[in-house]
Amino acid sequence: MTILQLNPPLPLETSKGSAIAHFLIDYGIEDNLMWVCFINETGECWVIQNPDIRACKNITLGRTLDKIVTIDK
Repeated sequence: MTILQLNPPLPLETSKGSAIAHFLIDYGIEDNLMWVCFINETGECWVIQNPDIRACKNITLGRTLDKIVTIDK
């Protein structure tokens, strides 16, 4: 198992809403990455699996999210 502190923290869209990820946990090749996130709206801390997160919109990087993939909530 590896735990990586993200510096700087990474803004993400999650199944719980917009969040800031502070840590990334990797249990190995048989498991999804786990993102330790604080939800912007509620301040709650959740560990969210890799399939349930998306990068935020970033026009500078050309990520306009024209083709939005929804996350089941």
